Amino acid sequence: MDFSMPGELVALLDELDQFIESEIVPLQQQDDNERFFDHRREYARTDFEAGGTPRPEWEALLREMSRRADAAGWLRYGLPQEVGGGGGGNFEMAVIREHLAAKGLGLHNDLQNEASVVGNFPVVHMMLEFGTDAQRQEFLQPMLTGEARLGFGLTEPDHGSDATWLETTAVRDGDDWIINGGKRFNSGMHSATHDVIFARTSGEPGDARGITAFIVPTSTPGFSVDFHWWTFNMPTDHAEVSLRDVRVPASAMFGEEGRGLELAQCFVHENRIRQAASGVGAAQFCIDRSVAHARERVTFGQPLARRQAIQWPLVELQTEAEMVRGLVRKTAWEMDRRPNFEISDKVSMCNYRANRLVCDAADRAIQVHGGLGYTRHAPFEHIYRHHRRYRITEGAEEVQMRKVAGYLFGFAGPGKRA
Repeated sequence: MDFSMPGELVALLDELDQFIESEIVPLQQQDDNERFFDHRREYARTDFEAGGTPRPEWEALLREMSRRADAAGWLRYGLPQEVGGGGGGNFEMAVIREHLAAKGLGLHNDLQNEASVVGNFPVVHMMLEFGTDAQRQEFLQPMLTGEARLGFGLTEPDHGSDATWLETTAVRDGDDWIINGGKRFNSGMHSATHDVIFARTSGEPGDARGITAFIVPTSTPGFSVDFHWWTFNMPTDHAEVSLRDVRVPASAMFGEEGRGLELAQCFVHENRIRQAASGVGAAQFCIDRSVAHARERVTFGQPLARRQAIQWPLVELQTEAEMVRGLVRKTAWEMDRRPNFEISDKVSMCNYRANRLVCDAADRAIQVHGGLGYTRHAPFEHIYRHHRRYRITEGAEEVQMRKVAGYLFGFAGPGKRA
């Protein structure tokens, strides 16, 4: 067993840092772009008159960042070569996501909407695995260049983690399907051209089989983006969507009929491990900043770092970060070598522990920094607000623990898939 970082990956991180310093940092600093990253960021980023959605100027800056990253060969690093990617695997992506988050807040890796110089494209992975040739031709490159954007409509007003109980239905009508229902926290709908809608097409509530995914143009009659939820982490792109007699052709079906949850599992597996890696990186940033502050801040004639009340909570966090980092990297390495369903419990372990870790680290950083830590002039409240949602999204931590319990006690796992 060799736990050292591969030399080529170390070199890759150095090249990535050089690109960020030469291309992305100057872009962030030019004009008045820093307004998006300081204590005014919610006002700079958020279009309050448009329902709290991102301002066009903010998203234009993100597009320019992505354009530069794509031109330099970084944006698609984690995608296969067939779509112009670098072929980076789950292990490499986990290391890179942690590295970027550990650098702190910035245009290189923004937290609010997960824009990054090294892109995370779960819907692209879905398209590569489940899309038809015609769908790949229509969507793959436009998704990568920003000409097309696909939302993800799984969560509903009465059903979140209990997706097998969703109430949206699709009924066959000749060669078409008629969809009725509603979605909640439907991400990206302020600019989405299409929405991936999951609907029951057969079976009974609670059945894993019988749910089908459809790619629905947002311009389809009966498809309505009703409003956007204002969240803890603004601006928002989480919409309430209703579908009333929405008609789509059979060609809109995404994946096999009745097996839509396989697409959803692909989506969340891609996100869960990379969110976990980002959580470790952001936690390390909070720990490092807290240690540096404790060494510099003098109270009652001594640095804070001399006090066990400051030392021990940070020691606990650093220990937890080391353990979770090891689990995340080992699990990502295994994901590159084994069918993902065999280690789905390990992915859940990584996800819920890393999400909890970064929230604890951000909270402790606020405490160590005292009154200044509580202000928006420090980055910790923004880190906390962003990562707090991941203890709910992609499956709440209770659902992640339920997954682990299923594998541990033999109720779920290999050989017991729906």
